[in-house]
Amino acid sequence: MKLIDLLEKLEYRCERGSVDTEITGVCYDSRKVTPGCLFVCMAGANFDGHDFAAGAAEQGAAAVVVSRDVTGLFEEREVTVIRVENTRYALAFLSAAWFGHPAKKLTVIGITGTKGKTTTSYLVRSILEHAGIRCGLVGTIETIIGDEVHPAVNTTPESYVLQESFARMAAVGLKAVVMEVSSQALMLYRTQGFVFDYGIFTNLEPDHIGANEHASFEDYLACKSLLFRQCRIGIVNGDDAHTEKVLEGHTCEVETYGMGVSNLLRAENLQLVQGPGRLGVAFRVAGLLEMEAEVPTPGRFSVYNALCAVAVCRHFGVEKEAIRRALAEAKVKGRIEKVEISPKFTLLIDYAHNAMALESLLGTLREYRPGRLVCLFGCGGNRARQRRFEMGEVSGKLADLTVITSDNPRFEEPEDIIRDIRTGIDRTGGAYVEICDRREAVAYVISHAREGDIIVLAGKGHEDYQEIKGKKYPMDEREIIRGLLDGGLQHI
Repeated sequence: MKLIDLLEKLEYRCERGSVDTEITGVCYDSRKVTPGCLFVCMAGANFDGHDFAAGAAEQGAAAVVVSRDVTGLFEEREVTVIRVENTRYALAFLSAAWFGHPAKKLTVIGITGTKGKTTTSYLVRSILEHAGIRCGLVGTIETIIGDEVHPAVNTTPESYVLQESFARMAAVGLKAVVMEVSSQALMLYRTQGFVFDYGIFTNLEPDHIGANEHASFEDYLACKSLLFRQCRIGIVNGDDAHTEKVLEGHTCEVETYGMGVSNLLRAENLQLVQGPGRLGVAFRVAGLLEMEAEVPTPGRFSVYNALCAVAVCRHFGVEKEAIRRALAEAKVKGRIEKVEISPKFTLLIDYAHNAMALESLLGTLREYRPGRLVCLFGCGGNRARQRRFEMGEVSGKLADLTVITSDNPRFEEPEDIIRDIRTGIDRTGGAYVEICDRREAVAYVISHAREGDIIVLAGKGHEDYQEIKGKKYPMDEREIIRGLLDGGLQHI
């Protein structure tokens, strides 16, 4: 492919060589340079691709894309140099062109928001698949391409990887893709180079604010809002306090969903559903679509997730019965995931890893009037200490018993993190125990379970590892539970 064809959607200046150069591939990792490729110099947290431009030329790169001067590095090497304002932005368009603009062959659904992205994406995919519409998925847990499942590295992958996934989806005959769109991805231009058919907004609360993330809540909100200048139809939570701000400057058509009477699609008549090992909500869908529905997960937020999925799938003409079946059967790893080990108590695994998510989860479970609400959690190391105090305080207020344990300590000592969590709990007078080893902590809550308990293992969710001193060790709570029971652990 000619370089000029890859550059068709970009503003650029050719500082050296020719745009008629033949290109054999696109690369942004200096370790993966191949002869004849186009090397895109991107700056990251630890490395700047511009520092490797000369090395890429030595390895045979035919052209480099830069945002600062590197021409003096090449001397007599025959390499084309293309100057752009932002190389990350450029990579998105270059990648889309290299793979033949695969997003045009799919119906692309992008979901952004603080909470609910993962669950809603799986619900959308479940509904579409039930209706016979083959759908891929890109998200926090994994990327699904037909029968292939690939564990995720980022919520939204780099633009080249994303376009490659789109191309593979189109090649195996998928008709749609639903993807989580993180604020970081929007900020770093990973989702540029195509237009979303549907942009979805779930909700917004302060999160991902700090070093190497967003400088402020205003910046976080502004990044989320970018999706609605890059989609054809926006489907937004009309009940969220930040929806109006998120939609500022939008260029799309807008539909609303929620529980308020002004929303175009509404959930009404919510009823808690409860039984042995069973927690859910039944409700009526009204407005743009009329039907009865039930989800096998607790809480108003579960209804919001389901309603959002219905709002999306309505545009695909999915039959009501297919929607009902899909909602009733959908399960998401690590999102209020029930682990069936006893009919006498309920054991859940959830990814809640900040105070907002934990408060929402525990507050919801309180509505089911458990005998006891037991919360096991830890906090990640090398992250803001304030999160530890806040999570400790939330659990101390809402749980009958908190079991403080380790999460991903990273380069901190687990005991130091536990001490900070304890500080938060001590503000409430809530009951707690400390068990640093997470396996031992899980064994404790199961062996000490009482009839009617709801037990939450919070924080790890879908993660199957524990990160300690720069190394990831296998640790899946489902496997821990299975191993404990196989080893003869007693429970009621």
